[in-house]
Amino acid sequence: MMRATAAMQKAQSTSTADSAEPSQQIDAKIAELKDWRGATLARVRALIRQADAEVVEEVKWRGVPVWEHAGIICTGETYKNAVKLTFMHGASLEDPARLFNASLEGNTRRAIDLHEGAALDEEAFKALIRAAVALNMSKAAKKPKRETARPGA
Repeated sequence: MMRATAAMQKAQSTSTADSAEPSQQIDAKIAELKDWRGATLARVRALIRQADAEVVEEVKWRGVPVWEHAGIICTGETYKNAVKLTFMHGASLEDPARLFNASLEGNTRRAIDLHEGAALDEEAFKALIRAAVALNMSKAAKKPKRETARPGA
């Protein structure tokens, strides 16, 4: 009986977290980490918000924070030894500060792996966020609008 109650409480807390707003889910993830990874995720989240006031926060793929504006800008995955910021179209972005240090072999994505105590050039990071938004906006502008079927047509 005790196990069933614990399992039910866990299921209820999971469903409550799933029904929370994405920003609240990200807040909860940061709080649950309780170490340098939570602090790092909170820091990059603040920088993303500073760089783009219109950014939309989502949570996808089993709890991964995602920042979007006219498409995905980047994701914020947390691992034991790193916070990984994966830019969906990173290979198409200029990176003069050489922030990208992971996933360099692909044709599309690029990532920044932040390890405990790692320094991040905040201004260069915000410039990268703004460049990713501009790229998303240019791609969105090029997409042809779908015509809707008109009744009687």
